[in-house]
Amino acid sequence: MFPFYLLTLAATIQAHKQLLPGSCNFESNTCGYTSDADFTSWTLHKDGRFVAVDGATSDQEAGSGAEPPRETTGVLQSPVLEHSEWSCLRLVYQITGSGSLEVLKRTNGESFDKPLWSSQEPSDSWVISSMDLQNSTEPYRVVIEGKPGPTAGSSVATFEIHISPGYCLECDFEESHLCGYSNQWNANVNWYVGGGGVQLLLNNIPNDHTYNNKTGHFMYVDSVYAETFKEVAKLVTPMTTVPMSGCLSFQYQRSEERGNLFSVFTRDRLGQYQELWRAGQENQDDWGETVGEWIPVQLDLKAPYSIQVVFEVVFNSQRGGRVALDDISFSPDFCSTDTEPTFDPSTANCDFESGFCHYIQDEILGSSWRRVSVKPNIFRNGDHTTGAGSFLLAHSRLGPRSGYVSRLVGPTLPGNMKYCLRFYFSLRGFNQTDQALAVYLLQQQSGGKEKIWTQGEKSRGIWIAADVTFQTSQPAKVVFVSTCRSFWDCGSVALDDISLSFGDCELTAGSLSSPLPGHCDFEAGLCGYIQDKLSDAGDWEWRRGNTPTSYTGPRGDHTTGLGYYLYMEASPMLPSQNVRLLSRPLRGTRGPQCLRFFYHMYGSGTGQLRVHIHKDGEDGLLWQRSGEQSIAWLRAQVEYQCDRQHQIVFEATRGSSVRSDIAIDDIILEGGPCPEMEIMATVGTSNEIE
Repeated sequence: MFPFYLLTLAATIQAHKQLLPGSCNFESNTCGYTSDADFTSWTLHKDGRFVAVDGATSDQEAGSGAEPPRETTGVLQSPVLEHSEWSCLRLVYQITGSGSLEVLKRTNGESFDKPLWSSQEPSDSWVISSMDLQNSTEPYRVVIEGKPGPTAGSSVATFEIHISPGYCLECDFEESHLCGYSNQWNANVNWYVGGGGVQLLLNNIPNDHTYNNKTGHFMYVDSVYAETFKEVAKLVTPMTTVPMSGCLSFQYQRSEERGNLFSVFTRDRLGQYQELWRAGQENQDDWGETVGEWIPVQLDLKAPYSIQVVFEVVFNSQRGGRVALDDISFSPDFCSTDTEPTFDPSTANCDFESGFCHYIQDEILGSSWRRVSVKPNIFRNGDHTTGAGSFLLAHSRLGPRSGYVSRLVGPTLPGNMKYCLRFYFSLRGFNQTDQALAVYLLQQQSGGKEKIWTQGEKSRGIWIAADVTFQTSQPAKVVFVSTCRSFWDCGSVALDDISLSFGDCELTAGSLSSPLPGHCDFEAGLCGYIQDKLSDAGDWEWRRGNTPTSYTGPRGDHTTGLGYYLYMEASPMLPSQNVRLLSRPLRGTRGPQCLRFFYHMYGSGTGQLRVHIHKDGEDGLLWQRSGEQSIAWLRAQVEYQCDRQHQIVFEATRGSSVRSDIAIDDIILEGGPCPEMEIMATVGTSNEIE
């Protein structure tokens, strides 16, 4: 954090840029922001010019000790905003003690708010955070949700909300908040604010670029205090919160000494760097004539996942000179018309319901992957997508001979990008599983092959998720390879639901702990769903692996095969008793809503699974299934409309015997109509592969 920034943060932000509706400094009122009456109110502290939600007091914490303090939540809503152009929201806040703060976007017609940013990091001073608000044709509200922790003295406070036109990456350094840029502190060399008419140690600091005078501001770093070899100063932009691609521009100067290295990097949430640009030899020939002149730079930036831009200067000694920086801007158009357009990774996605998508067979060795489907039944698992759809099968025993290889080749992927590949596989047979399935990266230019994943999981007969992070410097293709060394050593390999996204899979996996609103895969708990303690005979149980009773329940979850799901354990219950799971209250909307989930109903005594909509104190039936359905996870989707507050209820009823376990997983609730569902195969006992 900038020390000079901390000194000036409590002052009113100067309106150098136009402030848009939704901005507020809480000096005398809340600017149209209101507290949601269903939650704890935010309190306006006029002396300190901020609003806050306070947690438990020391008296409340002491209490009788019978119950822990209840969670306090304050929800602050902005007036309705209509920002048709891209804008940047900067929030000045503080979390004291413990707690959390989240900023969300609320749009009419949506039952859930879209999360923009969140933090649980306590601080002993005011902190600034930035988030991009994409251009929108729909009116919306900004929602600020504060949850102070249960310890005495905890509070969450908001000092200022600052919404301005443009991108959060942009900055001319004329305002005291410095656009939320931060300085990675170094005891000897740091970025400082220059200009403003202030007399500096070295008075040959240039005019700023914005106004071309001594009163304008810019950032600079100087080697005068460098003490060790390779002293590093880093100026870091706010983290982007939405995918962005375009042209990043800035102005810089370097002094005559030139004993420094000036570079620009991107840094992702895992702290991994990638160099974008370095001040190189091509500029050095002109330095004799351009000292004191601002040099423009334009860089193509592709940020399909959250990144920060890092301006880094490395000095070799105290005579390393100085670097100045000003007027950072961003355009959604690439700097050069020759720049390749942003690649859409979804072109490599395929669920094989309608064919092979962009994947092709490599049949050089006379073997191939076949697209098959299995009718839902109690003997054979179906596909992963719906339980009754299609998947790919490499079945060695049906091959023309032993010792063959089946290859499936994906579309060409551009180089210089980091990718996350996810797919699902299922094995039967195979003594040596490392031969069963492997994934290679085939370089287009050099023809080189690199193995990026091999199968090591021993589980059989269930769909297992595989996540593979890889990066390639040149265009390449992903190749799925199944090898059969001999007739006796082979089995079958099934492949389904291939998906590709930008970024590191670890970031994607980390998001499982805080899924999107309305999404729940039960990997990190119940996602706000609650057990109905009043009208049911038991609880939904959280479990991984197979259920305790044989010949009933799933062998693994639907999300990853090795994760968690919810199920009703039938053994301690009586026939016709039920368990109920309630969603948190959902806002009513005028348009349709789509509920999708996976269910598992396998066992000779399976009872009934129902989905209700609970409103005005009554249940309305939306969907139901009775009796044994399949050994596979099956997908259900329900479209409904409700213009008032309501809850979704999952109700499982125990059947005639203990083999009546019923499970659910991967719930998704979204605004809008449901997509047309594939025609499901008729439930039966056939084991036919079509």
